[in-house]
Amino acid sequence: MKKLEANRRKIKTFSGSGTINLSSPQLTAKASFQVSLKKPDSLKISFYGPFGIDLAQSVATRRDFIFYDVINNRVFKGITKDLSLKNIFKVDLTFDELMDAFAGAVDLTDKLRREPDELLIRNDSYLLSYSEQITGRKSLYEILIDDLAITKFSIIEQPRNLVLEGSYKDFEMFDDVPLPYKININYKLMNQNIDIDYRSIRVNRDIGSLSFKIPEDAEIIEW
Repeated sequence: MKKLEANRRKIKTFSGSGTINLSSPQLTAKASFQVSLKKPDSLKISFYGPFGIDLAQSVATRRDFIFYDVINNRVFKGITKDLSLKNIFKVDLTFDELMDAFAGAVDLTDKLRREPDELLIRNDSYLLSYSEQITGRKSLYEILIDDLAITKFSIIEQPRNLVLEGSYKDFEMFDDVPLPYKININYKLMNQNIDIDYRSIRVNRDIGSLSFKIPEDAEIIEW
């Protein structure tokens, strides 16, 4: 687990473009997008419609966020908190979960000092299982043996209720770290699904300032 978490932390900056499908009780939508992130605390996302039409732009940090609805010329600004991110992105994610989702990463910080409760080898993968006594939940990881790419991550609530499942595939090595081009995160418990398909990825390069220009006539809404 230390090697896997070390790989995640090697990625200091990440930028990519592709398509995203969002499905939740609040929204079902598909769009092209560009994302740039600077770990540990800055994220910029731009969404585009057919023919490259600007739909929305957003910059979020751990402190605050700004979201520009291009179609309606409205700007939403406020302090970053889980409720704000849910209202903006229509999926119930924390800031860290949003960063990891776009980077195709799985946070293993709380597993660094623990041995797995179960370790199996199936075909070309390790299968690791961790049980949480307080919550009664079990975390499952499927990891390729040759390059330690995490291909599947699940959280199960006893007895057998699937809370969350992440699937990752089409990996390419970046600075000796395997990163997926295809990501699916299914939050079964909250009935929401994120499907990301990258066309291009760049890591650990200078991505400049994560900002965008707001039109002078835009309506400003403070949250």
